[in-house]
Amino acid sequence: MGVPKKRTSKMRRDRRRAANNNLRAAVQVIQCSNCKEPILPHRACSACGHYKGRETVPAQA
Repeated sequence: MGVPKKRTSKMRRDRRRAANNNLRAAVQVIQCSNCKEPILPHRACSACGHYKGRETVPAQA
């Protein structure tokens, strides 16, 4: 099994983490199929309470 021969420096570690920092910021937003409000995917709509074409939670007023 591969084991690192030398310790990774803080600069190299931080540079690697900074390169991947923008990947988390890209959030997709879709439209609700019922009311066309912008929502995050795989979540019930907070405006009308629909998810996958049916009402799952009561709408928040």
